[in-house]
Amino acid sequence: MTRPTGVTILAVLSFLGAGLYLLGAMGLFLLGSSAGLAAMAGRGGGMGGPLAAMGAFGGIVCLILAVLCLVNGIGLLKLRGWARMLTILLVALGIIFAVLGIVRAMAPMMMGLIVWDLILIAIDVWIVMYLFKPHVKTAFGERAAS
Repeated sequence: MTRPTGVTILAVLSFLGAGLYLLGAMGLFLLGSSAGLAAMAGRGGGMGGPLAAMGAFGGIVCLILAVLCLVNGIGLLKLRGWARMLTILLVALGIIFAVLGIVRAMAPMMMGLIVWDLILIAIDVWIVMYLFKPHVKTAFGERAAS
């Protein structure tokens, strides 16, 4: 069976996400190294060490997410069932974090953030609904429910 166009789009978005995570990792490593250098030079004001550690930790997390997105994109292109399930899991996590973002933005009534999170939730729900369509499930080698 041929790969549905929507799956190809999701794979490309996964590759773009991997690139963004990689850029984020480089930025966090740079922040951590500059904070560490400032601490060693005595200009960190006591915050250089913790900032360096946070930068390194954040950079490692971003690198892991970049690899996860890259592997997921390849799996989507090859129509692997695990990639479909991983995408559903990642999108579900995205929905959870968007809901938490809405809750956080409610107290100060930051309408821009609330609207942004609602848009993200709508996109994530559309992706999950798409991945459960019979023709998409069939493309991944799963039996579609009748």
